Order: sequence, then structure tokens, then C-alpha cells
Amino acid sequence: MIRWVLILLALSGPVLAQGTGEQRAEAAGQSLIGSPAPRMVLKTIDGQAIDLGKLYGKKAVYLKFWATWCVPCREQMPHFEKTFEARGSDLEVIAINAGFNDSVDDVREYRKRLGIKMPIVIDDGTLGTALNLRVTPQHVVIGRDGRIEYVGHLANEQLEAALVAARKAPAGEKAGVASTAAVKPSVHGVGDTAPAFSVTASNGASFTNKGPVVLVFLSPWCESYLETSRAAVSARCRDVREQVESLAKQHPDVRWLGVASRLWSSQDELGQYAAKYKVTIPLTMDASSAMFNSFHVRRVPTIIAINGSGQIASRIEGNEPGLTAELARVAMVR
Repeated sequence: MIRWVLILLALSGPVLAQGTGEQRAEAAGQSLIGSPAPRMVLKTIDGQAIDLGKLYGKKAVYLKFWATWCVPCREQMPHFEKTFEARGSDLEVIAINAGFNDSVDDVREYRKRLGIKMPIVIDDGTLGTALNLRVTPQHVVIGRDGRIEYVGHLANEQLEAALVAARKAPAGEKAGVASTAAVKPSVHGVGDTAPAFSVTASNGASFTNKGPVVLVFLSPWCESYLETSRAAVSARCRDVREQVESLAKQHPDVRWLGVASRLWSSQDELGQYAAKYKVTIPLTMDASSAMFNSFHVRRVPTIIAINGSGQIASRIEGNEPGLTAELARVAMVR
């Protein structure tokens, strides 16, 4: 029975074509295992500060990235809560909401509904980038010496073994732990100079912050995976895609670029998305999350228009009212 549960969990993620969640998490962790863990000060949704750097050398640390819309996250939550309740004095357990298409209200309601008691942090993108977040859930286990020991996706025997091993490093040792505190992202508003970027799109065209250009931040699985768990978001992703395609045809003088999140996605899957929905605007995979972080995009769809002076002329979050009229105005950016 346990084996079949694990198989089902592995198949519950948004995209399957490029590997299971466990395979993606293992690939994401290859460059992390044995390296010093990030030393950041996290803030919970209740205002509590957690200094990761001060935990290293004293406790092992178990971080789990998750989202309220994620099916396997919900299925694994009882295991996660049980681990928190039985943690003892040598293990810190922290729930890291990925901060992607989730609000504080979403997280609070989810916590109440599931009876979650552990500390919850909503990531602003910095911790996920430092720990190469690629799937949800993504488990990261840090030993008492402050080094990353395990990255995975399933709540299985390997995770349990990693949690046991992480506590065995002698307390007081922090060998090689560097100061890796991340710089918090700046939020660029309308009228600000757009952050610098230079990318090559699927059609070979080059894009920079020298506008006019309209950036459409998206997830290839938004319409399909969220259709049942977040129907309104799924519909908005579809509406924005259709409106952008129509406007791009009406305004060929405007440069449009679709920027895809790397969460649960790959370059090949972005191509499959374009073929499935007959997307004609150029697309690029934000493989390092640099553009999502630079523009502090935490939900999709988000549309950012940059004018000819390199300034942000408009920013539209996908859940804002009056989207159709605003998109039409964006198409006139100069």
C-alpha cells in the first residue's frame, strides 16, 4: 500500500513529460548536496523571526517548500506535521510556502483548514532561488554542521534516513559555512527604470529592457493543472493568453515576450505548451528565476509593459479587475 501511495504522489505534479517530481528534485539538488546552506533570517506569517545561520551548529534543519494549490503537498502534510510534532530538540522544522500564486490569506486559511501548527514562512523568491526550487513539495534537509544533506520530493524512506543522518553531525561544528545571506528583491513600480535583462526567445530574437516591450509572465501548466484546484486562476491564465495573442496580432509593432517560470517546467515543456495552445508570441524559459525575481513576480499571469525610455509603463497582476481594458492600453505602449 505504501508503495502505491508513493507512486501516486510522484504522479501528482503539474507536469510529467520531463520526469517525476522526485527526479526533478534530485536533479535540482545535485549541485547543492554538501554545500553550505543559506544563512538567512526568515519571517513567519505570525511575525516570528527565524535566523537560519544561528541554528547551524546546534540543530539539523528541515525545510519543506509547498503551495496551497499543490496536490502532493496536501497529501504529504500529515507526514510533515507529524515530523514537526516529534522533532525533539535537535531538529528545526519549517514550512516554506513557495510564495507562487499564494497570498497570506490563502496560506492562513489553508493552515486553519488543515490544522497546521508548525512555523510557516512565505518565500519572496530568495530562499527558493538559493535552494534551486524546481517542484512542490521540495524537501531540503540541512545537517547540524550547516551543510545541505538531502533534496527530494517524496515523503519516503530516503527522507526519513536523511532526517536521522542530519542530526548526527556533532553540535558546535559549522565547517565551511559561508555567509550566504541573500539580497532581498526590490519591487519596481510604474515609472521606475526596468531592471536590466538580456534573453534570447524561442524564435531567436533578443530582448532587453530597452523597450517598448511587453513581458507576459506565465506558467505552462497554469491552465491545465489549476483547472480543478484553482479554477479562477486557470481561467485567468487562459483569458490572458487569448487576449495577448489577439493584441499581438493587432499591434505587430509592439514586441511581446512570454516569460515562463521554471517551477514544474522545462524548455521542452514550454515548447509543448506553445504547440498545444498555438502560442505565437516569442517565449523564454526563466531557467534561473532571474527575471521573476528582478521584477518581483510572485503570481501568474503578470504583465509588465516597458516603454521606449526603459521605464515600467504598466504592471498588471492577473487577478486585477478591468484586465481587458488594461491589456488593450498596454498594447499601445511606446
